[in-house]
Amino acid sequence: MKIPAMKALAAAGLIALANLAPAAAGTNMRAAAKLTEAECSACHMAFPAPFLPARSWKTIMNTLDNHFGEDASLDEASRAQIEAYLTANAADTGGNRQWMLRGVGENEYILRITEMPWWVREHSHEVSQRAWARAGSKSNCLACHRSAGRGGYDDD
Repeated sequence: MKIPAMKALAAAGLIALANLAPAAAGTNMRAAAKLTEAECSACHMAFPAPFLPARSWKTIMNTLDNHFGEDASLDEASRAQIEAYLTANAADTGGNRQWMLRGVGENEYILRITEMPWWVREHSHEVSQRAWARAGSKSNCLACHRSAGRGGYDDD
């Protein structure tokens, strides 16, 4: 299933989004996007910032010592720069991303992209058990979306 807003978002990619983001506390968004890509993809695919609201990214970035059971701690300067990038480009920062927040309460902190209502809607009815088994994890976007690492989430 192809959703126009998701396709447009995916086509933008991390670096392109950095060009659209307002500067956050003196943060160079292009440099912050590159740092985000480098640090996050050292352990897993760097997920696009618009996949979660800013409050969720803040919580994730402030609990890196227990990042889903792993210690992903960073030096404070890197942590702050990545948080600035993620929150400046989060789902709740405006633009055509508001649809990603449908079903999320104003004060709700969803920390897993796979628990976001938009993600559940997209994957619950069209992904077979065989595909889930092949992926090994719901967070393994690359198993089905081969261009996800470059921002592409069309069905492959």
